[in-house]
Amino acid sequence: MYPGGESPGGRSSSRPRETSVTQTSEHTAERRDARRDHPQDRFDLVRRSGRVGAHRITARPRYVWQYLVAALLGFALLTTLGIIAVQNIGGSGSLPGARPTTGSTPSQTAQAKLNPDATVAVLNGTETPNLAAAVDQIITAKQWGQIRFSGAAAASDVTISAVFYTDPADASAAAGLAAELGGLSTYVTEDYASYEVQLVVLLGSDYAGPGLKEAQQITDGSGEGAGSSGPGVNPETGNQINPETGNDINPATGNDINPATGNDIDPATGWDIDPASGWPIDPATGAPTDPATLPAP
Repeated sequence: MYPGGESPGGRSSSRPRETSVTQTSEHTAERRDARRDHPQDRFDLVRRSGRVGAHRITARPRYVWQYLVAALLGFALLTTLGIIAVQNIGGSGSLPGARPTTGSTPSQTAQAKLNPDATVAVLNGTETPNLAAAVDQIITAKQWGQIRFSGAAAASDVTISAVFYTDPADASAAAGLAAELGGLSTYVTEDYASYEVQLVVLLGSDYAGPGLKEAQQITDGSGEGAGSSGPGVNPETGNQINPETGNDINPATGNDINPATGNDIDPATGWDIDPASGWPIDPATGAPTDPATLPAP
């Protein structure tokens, strides 16, 4: 302030001050009118601070059920994919230990029906002695089939037992024999066609069907056909040995077995016997020959 209430320019400063007071009063009045127009709420009670503005936000609904449905659908999808993957991996496995089985295919479900006339070969794919001979004797005694050959398989480390067949028409007979031998699996394959039989029983280390006890009895010398006074037993095949020829004896027919071919030997001619026809095979022609046409010995 300057003496006389004047500014350096000689003008009084009272007018601007009056204008400022008037504006403040008007602003205060407007705020009072605003409070009268709107009811007081919790935002009017906010303590004064340096923050600017207080906004009212409308709460958004939370759709929890959408997340729950999405989670369930994802779980179902992953479970389905896992089941399909396991089935594909399991179905691609092959029969281990059975050699040869490169062309083996698991057979479709067939009605199990034994065929007593079906020709059978029994192969021991384990290191258990006399197992093929014991199963051979049981199949013959129970009339589950006609044994044409029993002996050792090409390998002794087979792990899975099974019944093989070549002709799809023998599927029921294979299933019937497999069921009697403890529920073995059945496979259709061309790998055992050289045996010229309808069914081939391959015994592996998992075999738990009939014949295990009998095989042990034969090994111990207390089984059927065993004894110190009788013929010897081939430890590899479990078959009795003809002391005169040294050949295995087919327990089903009593004939000698040709070790080179696996066929029975006709005692009258000394020729191999054709498993299909039962006729002797002429070594000159390689064809089965009707015994009635052969000269008397």
